[in-house]
Amino acid sequence: MSKTTVSDHQAASAMASHSDAIGHGNSPAAWTCVIVMLVGALISSIAFVIASTPIFIGGVVVLVIGLIVGWVMRKAGYGVGGSKLQNNGH
Repeated sequence: MSKTTVSDHQAASAMASHSDAIGHGNSPAAWTCVIVMLVGALISSIAFVIASTPIFIGGVVVLVIGLIVGWVMRKAGYGVGGSKLQNNGH
């Protein structure tokens, strides 16, 4: 079997540096999604401790609603690089 090696230049260019933007999703859509999902997780956690299945399921439903709200807001232009967040000079 032959062994393929990558040159030092190619390896250095393939590595990520700390200055690369990795896109943390810092947008109204992402923040809204996370906040709604945190509320759902809190509801589900409390329901788990008090052993209430209906409340637990309600918390899971809130989690799913958070995902949907984030997706809808992203499609509406409130995601990273969205049309509603572009600075138009005003």
